[in-house]
Order: sequence, then C-alpha cells, then structure tokens
Amino acid sequence: MTSETASAEVVMLRHNRIDLALHLLRPEPLDAANPSRPLLLLHGLGDRSPAATPAWVEDWPGAIAALDFTGHGESTCPASGGYSPETLMADVDQALAHLTNDDPEGSITVLGRGLGAYVALQIAGARASQVHGVILVDGPGLAGGPTGPSSQAVFSLQTDGTTPDPYALVELGRDLRPGDYAVSFVGLANAGAPVTSPITVASSFRPKWLAAVVDSPGVAEATIADALASYA
Repeated sequence: MTSETASAEVVMLRHNRIDLALHLLRPEPLDAANPSRPLLLLHGLGDRSPAATPAWVEDWPGAIAALDFTGHGESTCPASGGYSPETLMADVDQALAHLTNDDPEGSITVLGRGLGAYVALQIAGARASQVHGVILVDGPGLAGGPTGPSSQAVFSLQTDGTTPDPYALVELGRDLRPGDYAVSFVGLANAGAPVTSPITVASSFRPKWLAAVVDSPGVAEATIADALASYA
C-alpha cells in the first residue's frame, strides 16, 4: 500500500525515505460518465513536472498527473546520491499504485521526456499488465552514458538539499545503457501489455539504446498526438 498525504494539487507519496511529489494536473477525466485511464507525465533530467497541463496532452480523455523524480522538483533528495534509472522506475511504481488505487487490474499510460523516456521504457516492461502504452519523447538526459563498461571517477559534490540534486545530474547523466538491456524491457512489455504496440517512439534524437528499441518488434513510431490518440 502507498503511504501519502495530499493537498489540493499535489500528493506526496512516501517511498522509503523519500517524499515524491505527484502533481495532479487534471484530477478527474474529461467525461466522468466515461472515465479513461490516467496519463502520467515523466520529466527529463534536471527538470521538473509542469505547473499546468501542457497543451499537447489536453485532449487526453482521462486524468493527467506528473511525477517529480527523486532529487527533482518538489521531491526530496537522498544523502550522497546513489541514483539510477531503476530507482526512478521504483518512483514511478509508487505513482502507478496511487493512480490505480492499488488495484492490480488498474492501468495507466505513460509519456516520458528525455530521462523520463528511458524510465518509461523500464516501467513498461516491469509493470507490463498495468501500463497501457508508453510514449518516448525527446528531452534532457535521453542519451544517458556509455553503452558499454567504462571507468568511473570518484567524486564528492556540495549539496544543500535543493533540487535538482547535483548528484542526480552527474550520476543519471552517465548511467550505462546497453542496447540489449533496453531491448529486454521491450520483450517484457510485448509479453504482458494489454495493447498490441506497447511502446511508441515519438523522438527525433535516437541514441544507440533507443535505436535498438525502435528496431524491435512491438515498437511503433508516431507523433505525440497520434500516439496519445492510439492509446486513448
């Protein structure tokens, strides 16, 4: 179960020692008589959730929410870093639990920008039965780090608890992203998703991991508008 406290526009979700800010940009669907699943927006590296519903998703028929990752926006920062896309995927899992009221049969659609696109790909595989499509969009942190092993420097940064956390910028900006690892999430999504093409790429920039994803079965290419329409 998710532990949370709520305000009019933001729900704070407790994830271990981190408070995650889930922004309820549109708490209710456009047509209450015909509710549709929620749309969750994931931001890029060093960014934060939008203050209002972006114009390019206004036609989504369901509720719309946006999550501040750990170390970003109104979410709290851990001590001394330790960031990875997998920990951010766990952040998204908390948001999914809230948006579906912890219903294992509930589902959401996810749109991720930059780093958020990589995390969206991961949650599409990890929670395939509950993610009705993800849309991968250009944004900060889309490339990530190397696609193979490399030497890593040891560093220490001065932080004051404000966001974005400098550790997040450094660690998430150079995380290892081999293509075969990214493609493994495509396979998981294809095996368990409730939609034929569970992943849609709407980005112009294609780093190596994303190029490998695009070449995989079950992955579509479309504009953001067309992708949203297909998943709605």
